[in-house]
Amino acid sequence: MMTEIKELFDLDKTIAKELFEGKTYPWEVLDEIKSFILKLGPTLSPEEYDNPSEGVWVAKDAKVFPSAYLGAPCIIDHGAEVRHCAFIRGSAIVGKNAVVGNSVELKNVVLFDNVQTPHYNYVGDSVLGYKAHMGAGSITSNVKSDKTLVVVKDPAGPIATGRKKFGAMLGDCVEVGCNSVLNPGTVVGRNSNIYPTSCVRGVIPPDSIYKDKDNIVRKK
Repeated sequence: MMTEIKELFDLDKTIAKELFEGKTYPWEVLDEIKSFILKLGPTLSPEEYDNPSEGVWVAKDAKVFPSAYLGAPCIIDHGAEVRHCAFIRGSAIVGKNAVVGNSVELKNVVLFDNVQTPHYNYVGDSVLGYKAHMGAGSITSNVKSDKTLVVVKDPAGPIATGRKKFGAMLGDCVEVGCNSVLNPGTVVGRNSNIYPTSCVRGVIPPDSIYKDKDNIVRKK
């Protein structure tokens, strides 16, 4: 099934590789991000990482703007850039060379290396694979309006997650167009593109172009 971890991510592209071990589905990591950071952080080399406050580790070559907020626990990896007024609420891993832009909010997330969330994005209870890119204003919606548990609508059949909060899982190199909303339980396969202003739910196959819910085409 394409919702399995191996079908979405190159796990060598994340400092959080061990977090995914033994898991079948990527959302299984969401309950463990906080404890994983608190376990990994103290093991990071003080020659490579600063520890500016309790539960926060920032690579010395990362760039964090003065107005950004880093809530514990979090890890900001090498070469990452956290720009003006970014709000990292906690339980966040920001991978190598990733970008967290102006007024972006992160909460309980893993951003693989080279992920870009550069402009006015909300990413909560989600995992973004290597080189995934969120267009300006695009967000992950992580709670259903009726507050019921999230079910992933996989083509092979619905998968109960048992989670009230679950945003989106984006495979490697996914491109999300500006002002799109990824509804709770969205899973997007590797190398797929989401048209701007889309409202997305369910499982989008890899190597696809999502134009709307009735028009998903394979890339040529």
